[in-house]
Amino acid sequence: MSQELESPAPAWRPLNKVQRRVLGVLIEKAKTTPDAYPMSLNGLTTGCNQKSNRDPQMNLEGWEVEEAIDQLREMGAVAEVHGDGRVVKFRHYGKDWLGCEGNELAIMAELLLRGPQTVGELRGRAARMGKIPDMGSLQPLLDELQQKKLVVPLTPRGRGQVVTHGLFNEKELNEQRQQMGDGRPVAMEETAPPESPSAPAPAAQPVAASMPAPSAPASPAPASSAADSQEIAALRAEVAELKAELERVKKDVEDLWSSIT
Repeated sequence: MSQELESPAPAWRPLNKVQRRVLGVLIEKAKTTPDAYPMSLNGLTTGCNQKSNRDPQMNLEGWEVEEAIDQLREMGAVAEVHGDGRVVKFRHYGKDWLGCEGNELAIMAELLLRGPQTVGELRGRAARMGKIPDMGSLQPLLDELQQKKLVVPLTPRGRGQVVTHGLFNEKELNEQRQQMGDGRPVAMEETAPPESPSAPAPAAQPVAASMPAPSAPASPAPASSAADSQEIAALRAEVAELKAELERVKKDVEDLWSSIT
């Protein structure tokens, strides 16, 4: 009786900032510029230092990138490719090493290249490498990656939720939690606090049958219920987030033009 072959368990582990940048660039370029992939050391160094789609900005030397490549090769995340040319090139094994592919791999690349970000920012950025048309298609992917511990929520689920990748070491991850929340781990199913119910309207007083009921003055409408206040605050936060994203897009376009001219 034949036994089914099981896929090997993912081998990922925490990475330092240079290793994360190198792996993120390799995944990104494989998806966005396949004609220039696998990548040479010079091309990979340029990709690590480019000004657009990177946070934080880096100014790595070739030897630093080469050192990170050697470390990633020992982990089984990157391989050296020997083609017809004399230039050595490199490719990633993110699919097997991380245990994800397709749109999940696109999400991981964006998180490796930019670190913590809101789910709205993540959807827009990862969409350039995969088919993630809306938030409804993003959330199941995030849930699956959270199950694999590759994505870590830093704030409760809801508008403006901030997530990051799980390849930080414990010290870095705790620092991210302190910056983005109250320092406590956020459960996958945790959501924003429920809205406070509005106070019930007072019961109408009975009117004596022998006397005509006086016309009651119209009661003023409440200025704003607790639910309305929370909704307004959420909308303001969303507008602020969109403005910040627009500024980042403008900067990316300016950086792109400056690199062309």
